[in-house]
Amino acid sequence: MIDKLEAIKGRYDQVALALTNPEVVQDNKQFSKLSKEYRQLEKIVKAYDAYRKLLDAIAFNKEVLESGDEEMRELAKEETESLAEQKDKTEAEIRNLLIPKDPQDEKNAILEIRGGTGGDEAALFAGDLLRMYLRYCENKGWKTAIMSENPGAAGGYKEAVVEVTGDDVYGTLKFESGVHRVQRVPATEASGRVHTSAATVAVLPEAEDVDVEIREADIKMDTFRSSGAGGQHVNKTESAVRLTHIPTGVVVECQEGRSQHSNRDIAMRMLRTRIYEAAVRKHEDAIASQRKSLVSTGDRSAKIRTYNYPQGRITDHRIGMTVYNMDAFMNGEIQDMIDALQFAENAEKMKSGDQAII
Repeated sequence: MIDKLEAIKGRYDQVALALTNPEVVQDNKQFSKLSKEYRQLEKIVKAYDAYRKLLDAIAFNKEVLESGDEEMRELAKEETESLAEQKDKTEAEIRNLLIPKDPQDEKNAILEIRGGTGGDEAALFAGDLLRMYLRYCENKGWKTAIMSENPGAAGGYKEAVVEVTGDDVYGTLKFESGVHRVQRVPATEASGRVHTSAATVAVLPEAEDVDVEIREADIKMDTFRSSGAGGQHVNKTESAVRLTHIPTGVVVECQEGRSQHSNRDIAMRMLRTRIYEAAVRKHEDAIASQRKSLVSTGDRSAKIRTYNYPQGRITDHRIGMTVYNMDAFMNGEIQDMIDALQFAENAEKMKSGDQAII
C-alpha cells in the first residue's frame, strides 16, 4: 500500500505543478480536468501524510520502550495503544479512499422526480422531495437549475427535472434513484386517516458532447405554446420545444426558457443525457450483478425508502437504516444517510475484490 501511496503523492505533486503552468491555466478544459484530479488526490495525500506521522510516532515509541528510562517507557506504553487504534482507523480510511470511483461519479447530474401512486398526495410528496434535494444541494454549494416542471393540481409536482452542477454530484446523488414511499395524513384528508403514496426519483449522469454523438438528421423538433405562469408571452409564442430522437424513440420537452432557442439547448442536454443513460444503466447492472449489491443497482422500480410521518422516521430498506429526524431530513439534512449508503457500497466493492487505483 505504501508504494501505491507514494505513486499517488508523486502524481499529486505533478498535478500541483501543472496547475501553475500559464498554458494550462489558459486552457479551461485542461485546467478544470486537472483541478478535479488535484482535489481527489489531495484527500488521499492528506490521509497518507497523517498515516506517516503515526508510523513515525509508533517507531519512536518502540525505540523508547526498548532503551528509554522508566518514566519515558511508561509514557510510551500509554501512548502505544492509542496510536495503534489511530493507525487502524487511518488505514481503513485510506483503503476506502483507494477504492476506484466509477467514471460517471464525477459528472454533474440530472435529477428527475415524479409523483407516483397516490394522486394529489403523490404530487405533494414529490414537491417535498424536490425541496429536500434543493436544500441539500444548496448546503453542498452545488448549483441547481429547473429544466422542466409540471405542477400538480393541488400543489407539488407531477414531474420536475433539475440540473445539478458541482463536484462529484452523480457519485453522491446516485443512491437516491428508486421509489420513495410516504405514509402520512394528507392535507386533503378530513378523517385523519394515514395514506400511503409514492414518488419516483431518477438520478442520471449528465452527458457531455463527447459522451454521445447525436446527428441533427436523427432529431425531430416540434414547437408548442408554453403553459403555466409567465404572463402573455407564454400564450402568444410557440417557445416550448419537443425533441424526438428517431432511432431510439426518446422524447423530451422543455418550456422553462423564455425563447425557443434556449428551450432547444436545454432539451438537447436532456436528450443527450437520456440516451447516455441507457449505456450507463447497462454498465451499472453489470457491476451490480457481479457484486450482488443492493445499494445502487439502478433499478428505479425498487422501493428504497419509507418516510413515516406519524412515527417521525425515515427507513432506507437497502441498508436497514432508520433515523428519527423527519423535520431536519426533509430540510435537506440527508448527508448521514448518503454516507451510510456510500459506506455500504464501498464495503461491497472491497468484498468483491475491486482493485485500488494506480
